[in-house]
Order: sequence, then C-alpha cells, then structure tokens
Amino acid sequence: MANFSKPTVPQFSVDVYQNEFLPEGGRDVSAIVTVTSTGGGTTGGFAGGGAAGVVIMVDCSGSMDYPATKMRGAREATAAAVDTLRDGTHFAVVAGTHVAKEVYPADGGLAVADARTRAEAKEALRRLSAGGGTAIGTWLRLADRLLSSTELTIRHGILLTDGRNEHESPEELRAALDACAGRFTCDARGVGTDWEVKEVTGIASALLGTADIVADPAGLAADFTAMMEHAMGKGVADVALRLWTPVGVEIMFVKQVAPAVEDLTGRRTEAGPRAGDYPTGSWGSESRDYHVSVRVPQAAVGQEMLAARVSLIAPDPMGGDPRPLSQGLVRAVWTDDLAMSTSINPQVAHYTGQAELADVIQQGLDARKSGDRDGATAKLGRAVQLAAASGNADTAKLLSKVVDVVDAATGTVRLKAKVAEADEMTLETRSTKTVRVKR
Repeated sequence: MANFSKPTVPQFSVDVYQNEFLPEGGRDVSAIVTVTSTGGGTTGGFAGGGAAGVVIMVDCSGSMDYPATKMRGAREATAAAVDTLRDGTHFAVVAGTHVAKEVYPADGGLAVADARTRAEAKEALRRLSAGGGTAIGTWLRLADRLLSSTELTIRHGILLTDGRNEHESPEELRAALDACAGRFTCDARGVGTDWEVKEVTGIASALLGTADIVADPAGLAADFTAMMEHAMGKGVADVALRLWTPVGVEIMFVKQVAPAVEDLTGRRTEAGPRAGDYPTGSWGSESRDYHVSVRVPQAAVGQEMLAARVSLIAPDPMGGDPRPLSQGLVRAVWTDDLAMSTSINPQVAHYTGQAELADVIQQGLDARKSGDRDGATAKLGRAVQLAAASGNADTAKLLSKVVDVVDAATGTVRLKAKVAEADEMTLETRSTKTVRVKR
C-alpha cells in the first residue's frame, strides 16, 4: 500500500576521483565523478514543493492474450503500482495498442491519488482487454500530454510492452522520443520474449529511465511495485551535470557509468561560455558515477591547471536561473615522476573496464545472431574475463547461460549449442548494468 510518510528534499554532494598527474606533454585527463543525494521523496520537488505525476502505459495489443497470463499479470502489476502511489500524486493509466487510450481517469487529465481514486483505478483495470496492434510512440505522446495537463515537478512514466513496435515506423517512434525527451522520465519493461530489446532499452535510454525484462508474467507485480516505489522516492527533477572547461580544453566524453552505462556526450546543451549541461533526470536518495574525459593543452613539468569544473544544476521552482547543488574540480598537474604520471586511478580503471564489458557483450550477441561464431566467442570470452576481474557477479552469471566458461581469468569460453531465448534477452537487456567500484 501507499507510503504516507512525509518525504524530504535531497541534499547533493560531488566527489572527484582521478590521477591528476600527467607526464610532460601529456594531455588526456580522466576522472570519475560520484554524485550522491541523501534524503528525498515526492514532495514532489525542489525546495519550493510541487507535485509528482506518473502515467502507467500498459500494452493491450492482441498478443497480450497469448498466453492469457500476460494480460492478467499486467492488470495485477498495474493495480500493485497504483497501490504504491503516495497520497497526492497525480496519476493516470493508459491502454496502449495501435492507438493510445486513457483508461483512468479518462477525462483528459490526471487523478490525484487517495483511497477513492486508487479504488476507482483498480476497478477500471478490470475492464482492460487485449486487442489491436502496437504503436508505442502514440502511448508516449499521450503520456506527455497528460503529464503536461497539471503543474508538476516530478513527471514519470512506466511502460510495459510484450511485442515489437509493428504499427509505426522506427522514425515515428524516434520522433516521439525526441518530443518527450526532457519532459518526463520513463522506465520500460518487456514481458515475455517476443519484444525487441533495442526498442525497449532505446526508450529507457532516451527518457533517462531503466529497462529490464520480466520473462515470466508472474513477476510483473513485484517489478511494478519496485518501480513505483523508486519513482515515489524522487525529490528533484531535471537535474543536469554541468561541465565548465577553460579555453583550449576539449571534452572527449561524458558517460554515466553506474548504476548503468549511458553515454551522455551527445546530449549536451550549451549553458553559457565554455559550459554545457548533460541531463541526468530525476533524483531521490541515491548515488551515481560519471566518467568525464577531457584533453588539455600541453604544458611543461611543474605546471598545473583546472581541467574542468563539474556542477550539479537543478531548475529554480520560482522560475529563476538554475541553481547549483554541489560541485567538484578536475585538475591536471605535470610531473617528471614516472610512477606518479603512469599510475591509473582505480575508479577510472574499473569503470573503463565496465564500459568495455557492456560493449563487448552487445558485440558478442550481435555476432552470435549473425552466425559469426568465432567473433561471438572472442567477444563473449572477453566479457567473461572483464566480469570476473571486476567482480561483476550478476553479469558473470548471465554470461554463463550463454557460454560455457572454461577459464574466466583468460576469457576462454565455448558458445552453448542451445540457449534459452529469455536468457539471451536478459543478458542483452542488462548488459549495461555495472557494479560499483570498491573504495
């Protein structure tokens, strides 16, 4: 049931981990930026308060009746999510087929969660039935309209699908994602094994949410409850990582590296002279790691410089300039001490390996699907080696369902002759999940 305890506003801190020492002429500087927020919950919003809104999008296409446990599981999961809504949260339920239809409150707006509206929503869910096609872009656009109908601080979607997006073109879905990006965050789930992993993960990536597989419909209720509890923990929306760099410094990349790998480099929006903002979405009580890589001008031994300043920025609820929440500094110092300049910071080394791990899993699975067994064996063997070296036990376990591990330390593996589709899809969906570095 709903948690009615009073939430708090998160407090942010920024910690920078790097080896700032470069050899004479050295130019490349890497740092891991750990952002931690403590406290939080749906007030929902920044110090001035505000409201939280959630739209649950449920696939009701014809395939949801095969087997019937999918539609039943979706109804039960959505009811469980509704029960988890905090009093005062604005919400709606959308039935998605080749069109999108608001199931509750069905008045073109959002309901406000309390005992009555939760009961009404669950009654409306009993009338959900399967029939029609799949056009996910229309679901997202309706969710965007609904979340725009009320003055909200936190705007979030939960999307469930069981099939491929067959009733609109990839370009139409991309256009919908582009239109919704930055307007609300969205967690996406695929139920069963007939959906397209890259579609579901692409939705979550574009809308700064999470993606996962629920192979057995019986697991939907627990997953939806956990997703909604996480959404109810959000206290600050539209937080950006702002990177300021001095003249002559080139930004190589900005990536989230924990709890999952997400390249933010191409999402930069300009924020004044030599400053740019990278979106991070909504925050509650949590911690995330970011890998920042910059290239500085050459300098002589003994010189030092500020290579970058990293700040957390949130919108002002009163409409003023965005306000800084916390900041950290990335430095460069040139030295002729070989031991100092060649030492790799443990955090940087760890997350460089985790990013490679995500890449080689995707490459290995793509090679396997295309029939390139040698390529798949090499890439997935490297993945096993990286997972073992970094202590990523969850990914190692998923890999062991796709390959037989001969020697994890050297990455020696054999492709399994037969792999369950759910196991392969789970590995692909969760390939970007990382393990935190031990400090």
